Amino acid sequence: MPDQLINQIAAGEVVERPASVVKELLENSLDAGASRIDIDIEQGGIKSIRIRDNGSGIHKDDLALALSRHATSKIRSLDDLEQVCSLGFRGEALPSVASVSRMTLTSKQQDADGWQVQGDLPGELKPAAHVNGTTVEVRDLFFNVPARRKFMKAEKTEFTHLEEVVNRIALSRFDVDIQLSHNGKVVRNLRAARSEAENARRIATVCGETFVEQSRHIHFDADGLSLRGWIALPVFSRASTDMQYFFVNGRMVRDKVVAHALRQAYQDVLYHGRHPAFVLYLQIDPALVDVNAHPAKQEVRFRESRQVHDFIYRTIHQALADVRPGESQPAAGGQETYPFSAQNKPPDAGFISAENRYVPQTISRQNAMSFQVAEQMMAYASLAATVQDMEPPLSAADHPDQNLHPLGYAIAQLHGVFILAQNAIGLVMVDMHAAHERITYERLKQAMAAGALAAQPLLVPLHIAVSEREAQLAETHQALFTELGMELNRTGPTTLGIRQIPVLLARGNAEILVRDVLSDLASHGSSDRIRQALNDVLSTMACHGSVRANRQLTLPEMNALLRDMERTERSGQCNHGRPTWVQFSMNEIDSWFMRGR
Repeated sequence: MPDQLINQIAAGEVVERPASVVKELLENSLDAGASRIDIDIEQGGIKSIRIRDNGSGIHKDDLALALSRHATSKIRSLDDLEQVCSLGFRGEALPSVASVSRMTLTSKQQDADGWQVQGDLPGELKPAAHVNGTTVEVRDLFFNVPARRKFMKAEKTEFTHLEEVVNRIALSRFDVDIQLSHNGKVVRNLRAARSEAENARRIATVCGETFVEQSRHIHFDADGLSLRGWIALPVFSRASTDMQYFFVNGRMVRDKVVAHALRQAYQDVLYHGRHPAFVLYLQIDPALVDVNAHPAKQEVRFRESRQVHDFIYRTIHQALADVRPGESQPAAGGQETYPFSAQNKPPDAGFISAENRYVPQTISRQNAMSFQVAEQMMAYASLAATVQDMEPPLSAADHPDQNLHPLGYAIAQLHGVFILAQNAIGLVMVDMHAAHERITYERLKQAMAAGALAAQPLLVPLHIAVSEREAQLAETHQALFTELGMELNRTGPTTLGIRQIPVLLARGNAEILVRDVLSDLASHGSSDRIRQALNDVLSTMACHGSVRANRQLTLPEMNALLRDMERTERSGQCNHGRPTWVQFSMNEIDSWFMRGR
């Protein structure tokens, strides 16, 4: 095939739209060591894309070569390919873009003259006045590929995609000045950040002030892996995955192992259908990650995917668990609200009386033993206000220091549903059922983890047919099933036998659960299905074993509940992901009554 046709075929993989061009060119600028990049766009990038940087520039002898296929200075051997440290390395981007546009490449190195080459005349060099660095101008994208050009969207849509690419690059390199202009108007002017405060300012520019206010900064190192960045608290959940930025060694990626780990870490605190927001940076030995998995370099392959998955999951899971009231106050407004409606509403809080423990109505002889454990564990589900936790009622004349407790001290109960408390900031409202539900749930999980999980042998073993690969996975990960109370044996090349299950799952569908676990193991190298199924049972028990709506509490009982919330992991959300408390500052309350105006 002619070289032009080969380049156009390659462009179909690398250049999808103007945003793809900007991504490739920006990565080249960063690889060249640029500390400032100016991006000028016309008509959403369809008419013109011009990117100028102050990087090291391209040598005169390499300028024409840069437009040749598979020409790169970033790797020279197989060893380099196995530990890529640059963003670009395939040598496809420039020739691919040049084959579907009218491209001009101008560059100048330190103490050298500037030179220019055009994409349609790659062998002809011309002198050009230029400062140190490189300018790439791409005009009339897909002018010679009408079939691709007609699939381009409206100018606004294309620019939205392009702007998102710039946002990702801005979040990947805080040390670079970036200016984005569209049709002659400056849209983004991001100054280089050199401190945590300036980093947060750039994140606020891209993700919004509320994200910064409702997020927690983390930094954790272990086993040669490092994870740092910002994770939004569950109260800042999103309706989509539009605010999820994950970088591996500075490269923006979307990886199913990473996505699964983060989804698992948040699953116990997010309302159904909501998505977390985060800006995270994973540093890993380049030799342990393959970035050559996709022409657009947006996917990676980890050589130790299980280790990476578990590291990310444990780090985020524990970071969310460590958040306590007072570290970040859920605001009364200003963030996305939980989408409650008639079709999508949280579980009703109006259950049976608090004294009644949850016991299923129908208990067969075979699984009756399972609920003996439930009964024992539900002993932990009594009202949080125990005698030891009781505090004497407080009078206005003898009120303790409100700074000692972030949730303050109870002053009243509203309609038997909400606790009103006064703290140093102002007024705290607590959904008492939601709060006690989380406290009870966490205690049940701790109780289950503290002792041996009760298991129930099946009178008749259950045999299920699986693929040979699934049977091998079950045999390899047999310890996982045993740890959680399930005895699973390989009884044939494509047959598994289930001989024992956890008593709490006695009425569940063991076959479906095992198949789901094997599917997770095949896709992600790990599975949390059994533990999640157990947690679902505990969550239901906690929901029914917690204080109900319209239960009148005394001040000592209310204060005891507040103290338990301050000690309990994930107490900002109930088991279903609903917020448990909200803070109103005195300034907010003053504004309701127009005080100070």
